[in-house]
Amino acid sequence: MGDRIKIVIADDHAVVRRGLRLVLDAEPDFEVVAEAGDAADARRYTRAHRPGVLVLDLNMPGEPTLPMIPRLRQEVPGTAIVVLTMQSDPAFAREALQSGAQGYVLKEAADDELVQAVRAAAGGGTYLNPRLGARIAASPPSPSGPPDDLTEREVEVLRLIALGHTNSEIAAQLYLSVRTVESHRAHIQQKTRRSSRADLVRYALEHDLVGKVS
Repeated sequence: MGDRIKIVIADDHAVVRRGLRLVLDAEPDFEVVAEAGDAADARRYTRAHRPGVLVLDLNMPGEPTLPMIPRLRQEVPGTAIVVLTMQSDPAFAREALQSGAQGYVLKEAADDELVQAVRAAAGGGTYLNPRLGARIAASPPSPSGPPDDLTEREVEVLRLIALGHTNSEIAAQLYLSVRTVESHRAHIQQKTRRSSRADLVRYALEHDLVGKVS
C-alpha cells in the first residue's frame, strides 16, 4: 500500500481525540487529517476530506450518530467507518455493522485494537471487538420484548418523555442523575432513529409504550 490512509477522528472529548491521534499517528502509513467534536463536524470534515476511514464515537452532541452511518456511506462511499465507543451492548454493535460500519471497537481496548480496525476497514474488511463478537454469536436478536432492543429502563424514560416530562423531572422520578437520563435519551434516539421530542412521542404512541411500566 503506497498511499497513506487518511483518517478523520470524531469524538466529543478533546483528551480522547488527542490520545487516539497519538496511537494512529505512530503508524507510518496513517495520516490524521481532521478532528471533529460533534456530529455536524464529523459529517462536514468527512465530506470535505473524503478520508479512507472515519473513526466515529457513538455518543456525541448533535444528531444521533448511528442513523448518520448509512447517510455518510451514501454521501462518501469511499470512506469506511470504524465505530469507537464505550457501548458494549451487542445490539448496538449489530446495528452499527448493519448500518454500514466496517469496524466496532470498544474504547477500553482502543490502544490494542484501533490500528487493526482502521487497517482492516481501509482494506475493505471488517473488524469487531472479539469479546463482543462472541456475545453477539451467543445471543442472536430476539423478536420478543420491547421494540428496537430498548431496555426496560429506556422504555421508562421514553414513556416519561412522551408524557411531557423534562430530563430533570425524569431524573427525579426515576432517582437518576440528569446526565444518566440524557445518556438514556441519546441511546433511545439512536435505537429508534428518532431525534426530536415529537418523533419520540409519536414512536411511543405507535408502539403502545405510553401506558407501560408503572
